[in-house]
Amino acid sequence: MVGSESVMNVGVLGCGQIAQAAHLAACRKARTANLYAICDAAEDLLERMAAVHQPHVAYADYDAMLADRNVDAVIVAVADQFHVPLAMRALDVGKHVLVEKPMGTTVEEAEELAAAAARSDRVVLVGHEKRYDPGVAFAHDFIRDEIGELIAVKHWYCDSIYRYRLTDTLQPVIEVSTAARRPAGDPKADRRRYLVLGHGSHLLDTARYLGGPLAAVRARLSTKADTYCWFLEVEFDNGCLGQLDLTIAVRMDWWEGFQVYGSAGSVLGKIYNPWYRRSAKVQAFSAADGQYRQPLGADADVFRLQIEDLAAAANGAPRRGATAVDGLATVRGMVALARSVETGDWVRLADVTGGL
Repeated sequence: MVGSESVMNVGVLGCGQIAQAAHLAACRKARTANLYAICDAAEDLLERMAAVHQPHVAYADYDAMLADRNVDAVIVAVADQFHVPLAMRALDVGKHVLVEKPMGTTVEEAEELAAAAARSDRVVLVGHEKRYDPGVAFAHDFIRDEIGELIAVKHWYCDSIYRYRLTDTLQPVIEVSTAARRPAGDPKADRRRYLVLGHGSHLLDTARYLGGPLAAVRARLSTKADTYCWFLEVEFDNGCLGQLDLTIAVRMDWWEGFQVYGSAGSVLGKIYNPWYRRSAKVQAFSAADGQYRQPLGADADVFRLQIEDLAAAANGAPRRGATAVDGLATVRGMVALARSVETGDWVRLADVTGGL
């Protein structure tokens, strides 16, 4: 990599909320990466973020950042509708890419990026940061190596109505600009779609990470008291059954976790809001020795770990995070969820087209 074999120069595209709350600081903290460049079309916001985070260079033009040979990798941290075309442009000029979740908003555009990633010798990761939670990763490895044949996976993701009181305390003060570039229309106006893209993408990726590829879903939706509650029946490719719960938002604390049952053990997990940087609390039981195992709550700065994984993968190490293939599968899962709510029937992920 430029300047050092062990340090990756990263350019962050977008200086909005997710960049300010996660990616800019993560690049600065990463042991194997360097916040080399930032880019945003809103020059007032760009100037403020440059003053705070001190990148080597700040660009108001994306093409100019892509033309900078010192930039090894790009983090695409802009609105969902821009993810695929801007990630493709980075790949086209030979940059490694971390694209925020969801990878895309339609099956077809996600397929396009997955195909481009397969053709490229560059690394493409998708920002499903929960895979870097040490507790979730421990559960994944135990399921893979010791739980035996999978019987059932339950996973729930319930955002709290009180969440912003907490995240506003944990996150930095978010700077905004009236010059920010936004997608056409108002993506948040269709709240059902917005919540599935923003939260359902986490639910489905974590379920896949623990249980394996999804084959089909059957979903129901309840909308009461300004709450959206999706219950999903899930079939995994391996024959395991699943139950998923996506509720936005519950009148209680953040509630996210999983139960996994296998022929040789089980795993229970409680996942904390990611802004706490707190490892999931996980208990794994092995029938082989009749013992529970509970991993130490290790380093859970998931956004920094994500950057370090990108750098390691660019140097040839196996990638730990979600690939473009995983990102495509999550998009298929979200579209299948939406189609199933409309029809009330099972929907196979392999059959879906279009977007939410």
